[in-house]
Amino acid sequence: MTTTTLEDRGSLIQAGDEAPNFTLSDQDRGEWTLAEHLKNGDVLLCFFPFAFTGVCSTEMACLSKELAEAEKSGVTAVGISGDSFASLKAWADQEGFSHRLLSDSHRAVCKAYGLYWSELNVARRGTVLIGKDGRVKWSQSREPGEGMNWDEVQAKMS
Repeated sequence: MTTTTLEDRGSLIQAGDEAPNFTLSDQDRGEWTLAEHLKNGDVLLCFFPFAFTGVCSTEMACLSKELAEAEKSGVTAVGISGDSFASLKAWADQEGFSHRLLSDSHRAVCKAYGLYWSELNVARRGTVLIGKDGRVKWSQSREPGEGMNWDEVQAKMS
């Protein structure tokens, strides 16, 4: 569920752009709103195509493992995919993920951030760091099979 109509963006959102606000359901069917979490500090959005797949599992396991480090930097980190909340819940439970996974089942958020993979109707793999002011600090889109480099992400959070 999204709170407002989001505009499709043809290319990756860039540093300095205003981050579109949204509300999505998490794996526990709770509502998660970007603007609410920005009140507490920066937010790291980690887009991925599919739950229960190799690179996505590796990235989300890394995010869960490094979550405490992100939180020390004042950053809230979440994963986002087009998977249903039920799939995300089963995956999080199976893998023991400690972070929120958000269901962008209508693909509105990945489109608004320029991370929509139309050929497969899923989110592209990418990372967006949003400052407390609601502006993008850093963004990255990665090719299929190319995982997140946590050291690079962590450097951007500093």
